[in-house]
Amino acid sequence: MWYNITPLSKGNRCYCEGGGGGGGKRRRVCLRHFRFWSSTMASPTAAVGVSEEQSKKKSKKSTNEVEECELLTVPDGWREPAFTREDNPRGLLEESSFATLFPKYREAYLRESWPLVQKALGETHIKATLDLIEGSITVCTTKKTFDPYAIVRARDLIKLLARSVPFEQAVRILQDDVAADIIKIGTLVRNRERFVKRRQRLIGPKGSTLKALELLTGCYVMVQGNTVSALGPHNGLKEVRKVVMDTMKNIHPIYNIKTLMIKRELAKDPELRMQSWERFLPNFRHKNLNKRKEPKKKSAKKEYTPFPPQQPESKVDKELATGEFFLRESVKKRKKMEEIKVKQAEALTKKQEERNKAFIPPKEKPLMKKTNKAPSESKLDIEAIKDKVKKAKNKKLGAPIVNPAPASSSTATDKKQKKKNKG
Repeated sequence: MWYNITPLSKGNRCYCEGGGGGGGKRRRVCLRHFRFWSSTMASPTAAVGVSEEQSKKKSKKSTNEVEECELLTVPDGWREPAFTREDNPRGLLEESSFATLFPKYREAYLRESWPLVQKALGETHIKATLDLIEGSITVCTTKKTFDPYAIVRARDLIKLLARSVPFEQAVRILQDDVAADIIKIGTLVRNRERFVKRRQRLIGPKGSTLKALELLTGCYVMVQGNTVSALGPHNGLKEVRKVVMDTMKNIHPIYNIKTLMIKRELAKDPELRMQSWERFLPNFRHKNLNKRKEPKKKSAKKEYTPFPPQQPESKVDKELATGEFFLRESVKKRKKMEEIKVKQAEALTKKQEERNKAFIPPKEKPLMKKTNKAPSESKLDIEAIKDKVKKAKNKKLGAPIVNPAPASSSTATDKKQKKKNKG
């Protein structure tokens, strides 16, 4: 059953906008919707025709999407034609200008290279002025300027010159296939020491990391203060920004450089150009190896009990337990005085003992007596050995035992007599 649809007058709202317009199956709609409903729902054959048309449109859209994908692939060696005066013979309607400030230390360099800057901008008919008093550079279009994008390139040129980029590199921005990107890194890390370390990590030892990034992306990268200036093709600038932001987020640039090297090799293969490269790219996981410092004194945790700790006894409770609470004040005072006197007596005895320590003489060490036991023992050993040798000789030869003492005495007397005779 179809609804009975009638066109709506100017005063009432359309049913599609929330207006009711009649009871039952009667609907009031605007003229636009009335025409649509009358054309599509007047007969079932018309509705089938609409569905067929929609399916045809969908098929056309799918074919168009495929064609667009094919068109997006830029052939190798293709370059966009340069913008000439023939493309815009009448020039620009109004004057546009941009200005930027530069630091004091760049004044000497800018003064030397200013004639070259004016010459480079003069080719695109852009006027440049250097104000050394205010410390600013201004660029503006003239009546002869025909390229509307030339002023934007001139703006990027003065920005790069103000950020310590040399003129030989900064002048490349005037080319069609070169763009510039200035990445602000000063506010990404709060701690200053950490910021300096991560910025140095981006540069690398002797600038090796920065040089590798330049070779892989085809861009010139300059790290100066709180900014990173990059100059090169659009694809390279995108990669440079990613590497810089990841480095400031504590991801080492060597990981991104490794992925760039793999992508460079994969781009050479024409079969892999339209495929996903995720299976070839490495997956680096961030490992947090910094353990929490353990305290020197570890406090053992008590066992959990749902009951609160016992309330400590007050002075009144202690006095009630001992019975002091019921004593008179005079008795209490007397007891306190006695306790104070006892404490004073103990303190006096301790002080007296400490004073008397100074008068106690120290214990003298006993004198050590010298004993020559070693030589006597050695003598005894030698005599015993001599006796053993003599006994052994007597046993072998079978001769009687001869007394060595008289022989020695006779020799001594002979010597004395010889001395007397000489005298």
